[in-house]
Amino acid sequence: MRIGIRGTMAWPFWLATLIILTGVMHGVRGEIEEAHVVIPYLLVVLGGSSTGGRTLGFTLAVLSFLLIDYYFQIPFDTLSVAKPLDWVILVAFLATATVATQLLTRAQDEAREAERRAREVEELSSVAEHAEALREANHLKDMLLASVSHDLRTPLTTIKALAQDVAAGGDPRARIIEEQADRLSNMVANLLDLSRVRAGAFPLQMEINTAEDLLGAVSGQFAAVAGGQLKTVAHLDQPALVGVFDFVQALRVLSNLVENALRVSPPGVQVELEAQRDGLALLFTVRDRGTGVPEAEADRIFEPFYRPEGSPPDAGRAGLGLAISRNLAELQGGTLTYAPNPGGGSVFTLRLQLAEVELPTSTL
Repeated sequence: MRIGIRGTMAWPFWLATLIILTGVMHGVRGEIEEAHVVIPYLLVVLGGSSTGGRTLGFTLAVLSFLLIDYYFQIPFDTLSVAKPLDWVILVAFLATATVATQLLTRAQDEAREAERRAREVEELSSVAEHAEALREANHLKDMLLASVSHDLRTPLTTIKALAQDVAAGGDPRARIIEEQADRLSNMVANLLDLSRVRAGAFPLQMEINTAEDLLGAVSGQFAAVAGGQLKTVAHLDQPALVGVFDFVQALRVLSNLVENALRVSPPGVQVELEAQRDGLALLFTVRDRGTGVPEAEADRIFEPFYRPEGSPPDAGRAGLGLAISRNLAELQGGTLTYAPNPGGGSVFTLRLQLAEVELPTSTL
């Protein structure tokens, strides 16, 4: 029985129904059988249970038990009965009403739980479909970038070759064309690398390397341009500053971080590159005193094509370096993270796997 009465309105509705039913049948109580009395009351109990819940159902069952005994069992208008068998009928009614109420409300609870789970499954399915669509769109985007980048290589090479020929004739504008062609070629190479890294198709040569060698390679790259602005610190007092990583790609990551730090740092202010152990990891930290990253944009700096808010439309960079660097770090089983530098600037930390090496024992 399904009535459009829910919540607190179910109580007055079904109590009034019980009273009206009692009044109607009271007028003909001498003409109806006991079964004719019990069934309408049982329907009221079930109706109350379905719309008002278990408590209302039990209340109606007890009230119906008392009303049947008082008004419809001989002797009338008393709570006593003429025959012991009448108690069996009354108790059977109360038990039936109680069990029916319990079963009905339990079934409703299970139905509501099933509906809730069905909604959750539907929502999860929708989220999964959305995530799959995003992955597919991202995959198609990477494929498109890779295809376009690959197709651009040949015309860029041709443009650069023609610019060099024109430059040999003394036209100074050819040098600008050549520089822009180099810039586009670099961006195309980065796009191809990004698509390969994100697809997991980037070749790596994981070997045991020392932090000291990696710091030396970075310092050598910037020796001519840093002008003493780059300071390297290796905690050689710590045992085994040795990691398992691709030396070339780790160098690429650190070089990109140092290049960015030098570019944003004020003239004469040092950029610090530090190597140290941290538990089972080898940490390389690049600290600068530049402008830093706005807090609202801190989560976006590793996204492809990210540009700081307020930067000029053409700052000479495509915004791919940090995205490639983080993906290269993760491909090597490491991480690349950002944190603000206390007092201003940025701190980028490259975490790589620490190598398990046997330290030489002293013979003394």
